Formats: sequence, C-alpha cells, structure tokens
Amino acid sequence: MTIKKTYKLFIGGKFPRTESGRVIEVRGKDGALLANMSQASRKDFREAVVAARKASAGWAKATAYLRGQIIYRIAEILDGRGEQFVSELVSHGLRENKARKDLAQAIDLLVYYAGWSDKYQAVFSSVNPVASSHFNFSAPQPNGVVGIIAPGRGSLSELVSTLAPVIVGGNCAVVLSPQDATTAISFSEVLATSDVPAGVVNILTGERDELGLEFAKHMDVNALMLCSSDSDETRALELEAAENLKRVSVHPNKSLKEDPYLITDFQEVKTTWHPVGV
Repeated sequence: MTIKKTYKLFIGGKFPRTESGRVIEVRGKDGALLANMSQASRKDFREAVVAARKASAGWAKATAYLRGQIIYRIAEILDGRGEQFVSELVSHGLRENKARKDLAQAIDLLVYYAGWSDKYQAVFSSVNPVASSHFNFSAPQPNGVVGIIAPGRGSLSELVSTLAPVIVGGNCAVVLSPQDATTAISFSEVLATSDVPAGVVNILTGERDELGLEFAKHMDVNALMLCSSDSDETRALELEAAENLKRVSVHPNKSLKEDPYLITDFQEVKTTWHPVGV
C-alpha cells in the first residue's frame, strides 16, 4: 500500500497545516492521486511575514561567508536527494531527461549565488568623489522581508532562481508557490536540514488570486518579486504596492537567468560620510 503524503506549509522553520483546514488533491498526468496539498490562507501569510521579520535582523547580520556556506549546503543536500525530486517532477508530467535538467539547473543556481555571497558588496559598492574633506562611500544593505510570487509552472529551478538572489543578499523571504507544486514543499524539507535559520525562508502553496494582493499591500513586506506574464495582475499588484511605497521587481512567468543584478534589486544603498584631514 502506497501512503499518500499530505504536504503542509513551511513557516518559521516548521511545517504547520493551514489554519483554514483547506487542502486540494494533486493528481498526476494519468489522473492518479499524488498527494494532498495545503491551501494557504491570508492568516497563514501574515504568520509567515511575522516569522520572516523575526529572523530578518539575524540573517542580515550574518557574515557573507556564512550565508554562502549555508546556500552551498542547500545545493549539497538537494543533490543528495536528487532522485526524489526527479521522481516528483516526472509524476507531474515532465519527461525524465527534462526533470534531471531542471534539477541540475536548480543546483547550479544555488552554487552560483553562493559564490556571489562575498563578492556582490565589493562589486556594487563605491567610493564617491565629494567637494569637501570627507571620505564618502556607498554600500548595499538588504531590504528586509521580500515577498516572492514564484513562477506558476511549478518547476524546481523556477523556485530556486527567484529565492536564491533574495536570501544571498541578507533578506528573508515569504514565497507563494503554485498550489500543486509538491516540489516546493519537498524543497522546504531540504531547507529545514541545511542550517538555514528558522524564518529566513517561508513557503506557502496557494492561489495567486487570493494571496497576491496581500503580498503587495502588507506593510511589513519591504519589497516584492513578481513573476507574471499577466499584465492585469501585474498592474493590480503594482498599484497596490504603490500605496505603501513597496519596491516591485517584475519578471516573466518562467525561470530567471543567473544574474548578480537580481541581488541588487533587493538592496538599499547606504551612503556614509566620514571627515578626513584636520
């Protein structure tokens, strides 16, 4: 007898059931039941934001070396559990060769951004010429809590391509993944065993129509990454975010390419003036 798994949410390093009690049946390409998935509510989202905010200060203060080591550890554990993810992706309709390619791409993305953890500050910092006796320099600092509305196709590489540049920069994340993306919660099991501090990453599975506007209007979410090819959805969320001056970074509804500028999308630039001379 095969035991069907119930996939829960990932909030504050734990796996709670949705407070609403709602689940949906996830079925494979042949119509067979694969699992039950929790459908996150607005209350679940608010609790995820609280968990992310609680972890924000500690993660922002972590050394670049430590953040890089933790993200590299995620890649190591993901590689070790690769067959599980290939099996899940195949059960959702992906051919095996494409599933293996998707897994390899996710691992490569994690290693890529782990390598940037102690380099982006040097690349994107600057010493500024000023017409006074001051040493003036600018350096990036994390936004804080970033909401991520992940691509809606449910692949592992899509999820990682949005999450990795956010957390490597010292931000905490609340991610909304497609309702039927079992790989998202399986990936959170990897996060839970990869030394990622509780609350740094929170993953919800739910409906964009129900929770999207909540991401845009919540006052304790500092920035939003939106992966959408729907112009109406994009406009509605940008207008809502404008009400609380939230930064919104919009991308197509697909995996994002490796790019250090994705890290800077969720950084604030702090400029310091230091007097020099007599």
